[in-house]
Amino acid sequence: MTWIDGPLLGFDTETTGVNPFRDRIVTAALVGRGRHGTEERTWLIDPGVEIPEQAAAIHGISTEHARAHGMAPRTALRQIAAELLAAFTHHIPVVAYNAAFDLTIIERELERHRLPTIGEQLGRPLAPVLDPLVIDRGVDRYRKGKRKLVDLCGHYGVQESGALHTADVDVAATLDVLAAQAQVHPQIIERSLVELHEWQSAKHREWATGFNEWRARKGLDGPGAGLEWPLHTVEGDAPAAKTA
Repeated sequence: MTWIDGPLLGFDTETTGVNPFRDRIVTAALVGRGRHGTEERTWLIDPGVEIPEQAAAIHGISTEHARAHGMAPRTALRQIAAELLAAFTHHIPVVAYNAAFDLTIIERELERHRLPTIGEQLGRPLAPVLDPLVIDRGVDRYRKGKRKLVDLCGHYGVQESGALHTADVDVAATLDVLAAQAQVHPQIIERSLVELHEWQSAKHREWATGFNEWRARKGLDGPGAGLEWPLHTVEGDAPAAKTA
């Protein structure tokens, strides 16, 4: 038995935009998976601001729907944070595609609502985290093509169970991609969770450095990719976007 057998806690959010420091969570999902089955919990949140039409077109939640049916942010954020804190406290891996986005936005949302962050309550960095996007770049950095969640599903032969860009569907797909990665690249499960977390951090920094150098050669403006993983603490180092 290895860590891939669980327990694992998948996490995903759908939001008002792509800036984890400024945008708000609209929906969130946590899916626990292990030897005893699967448990799922979802949240619909009234973000307290207008949901831009572009964001609503992606995840299907309008401002009117969120206001009519969504939970108060402080209540929902407390509940989500408590689940994540429990996982980290018991060293249960939190699995998220492009984890730096979801973990950054939940921490910044907690700060915005004057609630203690997960990191503050944990008293140490958020770990262990498993990010199929970072793992894919690490094991196959030079593969051509996009690496959105839908692309990784196709590459690893994962059949999506519903429409992506719905938090619970995205979590299930992310967990399935991770399981497929463990079969295709068994070296990842030979590492301990501590070793794999550190390896992902190093591989993300390696990828981000190369990506930023490529941007510089192209004369592109903007901050580029943040070097930190799995949490960004400076807005200029934020991930460019959450992609699925």
